[in-house]
Amino acid sequence: MSLMDRVLTKGKNKREKIAVIIGLSLVAALFIISGSMSCKKAPPETEAVSESAPAQEETTMKEGLNEITGLVKIGYGNYFYLPSAQGFDIGFPGKIGNEDASILTGKEVRVKALFSRAMHSLLVAESIDVKEGEAWNNVYAKPSEAKLEGYFDQERRQDYQTLKITNINKSEEWEGKGKGKLFGRFVSVPPAQGTNQKEKYAIIISDEKGKEVGKILIDQITNYAAYYVKKLRLFDKFWFYFDIKETVDKKVRAKTRELFHADVVFAGLY
Repeated sequence: MSLMDRVLTKGKNKREKIAVIIGLSLVAALFIISGSMSCKKAPPETEAVSESAPAQEETTMKEGLNEITGLVKIGYGNYFYLPSAQGFDIGFPGKIGNEDASILTGKEVRVKALFSRAMHSLLVAESIDVKEGEAWNNVYAKPSEAKLEGYFDQERRQDYQTLKITNINKSEEWEGKGKGKLFGRFVSVPPAQGTNQKEKYAIIISDEKGKEVGKILIDQITNYAAYYVKKLRLFDKFWFYFDIKETVDKKVRAKTRELFHADVVFAGLY
């Protein structure tokens, strides 16, 4: 006689038998579920996608001079990023000797920098020391009266309207707008063969289905914008803020899908 039969024969009435059947069925179900769960692998850890996507609370800075120490993650132009200064970029006027901030990438630094609520996401370095062995060596001291160039104040975003470009022949979608922003992909444009032209850059824009609509030719890009392009390197596409310049000739547009020229002032996730 099975376990189920022996239990049922002890039941005094039909209601007790039904209750026992339900109870044993629940026990069996729990065994199945627990066995199934034990066979599943733990989900892999989510990879951090960008220094710009805050995974922790922003660092608290006091008004005035602050000292920050840490390993430089990214440096370009006049700007660099320290994870220990979460939520802030660090900029400096001038150069480090004859070099820009890229020379700091991967090095441990000690920075004395000014924080002002007028530039709430930026620290301006007064001095930069680099650790070499057990010693700190000063590599930068802010020149008197020097000004930081290229910084894009976040409040200026509202001055740049979102463009809706649907066709290379609809130049009215960008002409006369002055300032604009678009979601796109940053690419390099190699120079034509047999020329001495320098490498150029462009923004590829696509429709909702991912089909390329056209490209915007970048004439100039600020150090701050180029720094953010590097900072967002783990993203394929992001927002570009730019000043709109001359439109590409219609016949050339038909061949190259190049829409217009622009000067890029900022790049970001929104």
